[in-house]
Amino acid sequence: MLKIDNLTAEIAGKQILNGLTLEVKAGEVHAIMGPNGAGKSTLSYVLGGRPEYEVTGGSVEFMGQDLLDLEPHERAAAGLFLGFQYPVEIPGVSNVQFLREALNAQRKGRGEEPLSGGDFLKLAKEKAALLKLDMEMLKRQVNVGFSGGEKKRAEMVQMGILDPKFAVLDETDSGLDIDALRVVGDGINAIMRDPAKGVLLITHYQRLLDVVRPDKVSILAAGRIVQTGGPELALRLESEGYDAVMEEA
Repeated sequence: MLKIDNLTAEIAGKQILNGLTLEVKAGEVHAIMGPNGAGKSTLSYVLGGRPEYEVTGGSVEFMGQDLLDLEPHERAAAGLFLGFQYPVEIPGVSNVQFLREALNAQRKGRGEEPLSGGDFLKLAKEKAALLKLDMEMLKRQVNVGFSGGEKKRAEMVQMGILDPKFAVLDETDSGLDIDALRVVGDGINAIMRDPAKGVLLITHYQRLLDVVRPDKVSILAAGRIVQTGGPELALRLESEGYDAVMEEA
């Protein structure tokens, strides 16, 4: 689904990605782990199309398309979802309004009819229940006054409503307590565990991977992938730390 080849990228003249190569197949959850400053968030922003991040080399193919040739909204309409480490607040806009506009904009981009208000609310209630989020929360302004856990659950509701083909989740577990982590992890499994979908899961900790079991784990360091293995690689990182495992790599 996603094929990254020798990708280099910079921000404000500083190169962050240094020849990153990675492939994620349909049906896979591929976890990316790495020390702070390794380029994990940069990778997610480049895939999402954040304009400050300049791609200086390499290629990214998404389901047969040149991803880098698409505008951010075109990437979303093609089925790419980006989950942020720190979801932003949007004062004055309710979650319901935001989510309905987002969904219908994507449906329009795919040549589909927009959902009616009634059909949308039915879908929103279903996905909110999956993440144990009260519908009253969705009537509030986007993330305004939400706790860290509520922001992440609201974002997973957004993912459920948009139903992407591929999700890039940047440290979705940050700011979550044990109960919220389980709810969010179960939500990822319910929404994205599908033979026709894929997930790139960026995390620091094994605790999320205990819930969302990855098919592959890669270590990202100094802007490139230095080692790839199965779920046992994450367990080694948890017990031995990055330095020991990367020295071996």
